[in-house]
Amino acid sequence: MYLKMAKRALLETDKRLLWKLAYNMGFKGMRAIQKHKARLKRGEFFPPFLYISIINSCNLRCQGCWVDVAAKQQTIDVPAMNRMIEQAKAVGNSFFGILGGEPFMHPQLLEILAAHPDCYFQVFTNGQFITDDVARELRRLGNVTPLISIEGSEIVSDERRGRPQVFSRSMDGLHNCLKHKVLTGVCTSLCQTNIDDLLTEAWVDRLIELGVMYMWYHTYRPVGPDAKPELALTPDQQRRVRQFVVDTRATKPICVVDAYYDHQGQALCPAATGFTHHISPWGDIEPCPIVQFATESIHDERPLAETFNNSEFLRDFRHAAASSTRGCIVLERPDLLKALVDKHGARDTTARHAAMAELEAMHARGSQFDPQHEIPERSFVYRFVKKHFFNDFGAYANPVMPEGLEPSEPGLPIVTR
Repeated sequence: MYLKMAKRALLETDKRLLWKLAYNMGFKGMRAIQKHKARLKRGEFFPPFLYISIINSCNLRCQGCWVDVAAKQQTIDVPAMNRMIEQAKAVGNSFFGILGGEPFMHPQLLEILAAHPDCYFQVFTNGQFITDDVARELRRLGNVTPLISIEGSEIVSDERRGRPQVFSRSMDGLHNCLKHKVLTGVCTSLCQTNIDDLLTEAWVDRLIELGVMYMWYHTYRPVGPDAKPELALTPDQQRRVRQFVVDTRATKPICVVDAYYDHQGQALCPAATGFTHHISPWGDIEPCPIVQFATESIHDERPLAETFNNSEFLRDFRHAAASSTRGCIVLERPDLLKALVDKHGARDTTARHAAMAELEAMHARGSQFDPQHEIPERSFVYRFVKKHFFNDFGAYANPVMPEGLEPSEPGLPIVTR
């Protein structure tokens, strides 16, 4: 299987792009993690990876979306992006996830990517703005991988994403990328309406045949103004997803990404471990994309390294999340998140200014934390990489609830299933 994957990479992708991936993302990414570990030992903090929502606008209206896509357009401008990236590079970072809204609606996206050839960018996109010319430019740049979201069959995609002909238009963008040998991935937010169609060997085989190099299965999270909790997966379905991912990694010549488990199958939260934090289109520094509260901004006068290192809100979030669950504090303990926001007076970072009301209306539910049902990695490659470069960094070793942080419902149990 590993030989097949190597053959695919060599034959189906531009060799220069493979080198960019191997060096900018692989080697420099591992170095960024080692520097992150060294900072933690010194009592310092700066996440080794940043996810940046550069625009709030989107041409789709997906079920369960937490972004204010219909609000007045807000973008992070080029000088602010360049300043942020340069400051992150100064501490050893080289990888950036680019989100939206729809990132390709940002008029200077390609300019931003071109300004940093020593970095690697993963762009989360619906693919509908990736024309033949855009795909040709992505190949020329070489330091970017589009991750195109496919949410189901033609009928399901239209329902999930609130527009007609979504599947075919997204597939057009995918084909343009593959035509130009751009290293391309496909992601899916698995929910009740698409799990049976896309969590299958037939779908994986189709993507391999097309030339897709990697996949990412997200688990639908019911948050935002129209949470659609009926779409959320059951605990049994989440175990089914985890088992499928583990098996596919060991048997199919395609990479499969996940962000919620270590090599032993133990759950973790990337924000709780300090692996990554999120920047909103307004420049707000948030724990993660679905936690739309902040006390700091990239536009603050002090250096970004100082902001991350001294943020009491972010530090208390990491400690509160790690001390309450190995899963998602937003889903399992919305009361603790509310108490954290109240303690720090964190501002609502949405355009709709309803994040607190949405948080108060949430009911505790299970997430990826499922004790006694851990499914370890089968692939020795994934086991090795995760053990050394994607773990909890000791966040769950001796978790202590931040002082003065009292949940609004003291008797609320931790949800594990």
